[in-house]
Amino acid sequence: MARVRAAAQVIAVDTNVVVRLLARDDAAQAPRARALIEAGSVFVLKTVVLETEWVLRSLYDFGRPAIADGMARLLGLLGIEIEDRPAVARALTWYGRGLDFADALHLASVAHADAFATFDQALRRKARRIDGAVAVVAP
Repeated sequence: MARVRAAAQVIAVDTNVVVRLLARDDAAQAPRARALIEAGSVFVLKTVVLETEWVLRSLYDFGRPAIADGMARLLGLLGIEIEDRPAVARALTWYGRGLDFADALHLASVAHADAFATFDQALRRKARRIDGAVAVVAP
């Protein structure tokens, strides 16, 4: 049974709605996800974006280019509001340059900090090559 919503109503979506939209893996749910998003006034939390990348990579075995393309299309859809869009867009750029998406989103989300501390040596090494990222240091 379809639900009708008022034009000004904003609907936040769960990861499974975004995955249905990008993966088109369910003949019944994918069109419903698309219809909801095309209707506009949809809010996507950055934690949903983070989980979507993990689901597409880990459970669906999507490669980095397919994930980056899907996420870029998501950000470009009309009627979609992404929480902290500038950070998510920056993270996608850095993801395209080789950072793990979660690490990229962490770094992109702490622009107000002077440094990001991690025990992850690979992240510290990769982050040095990323323009605009805060300093990544060992604790």
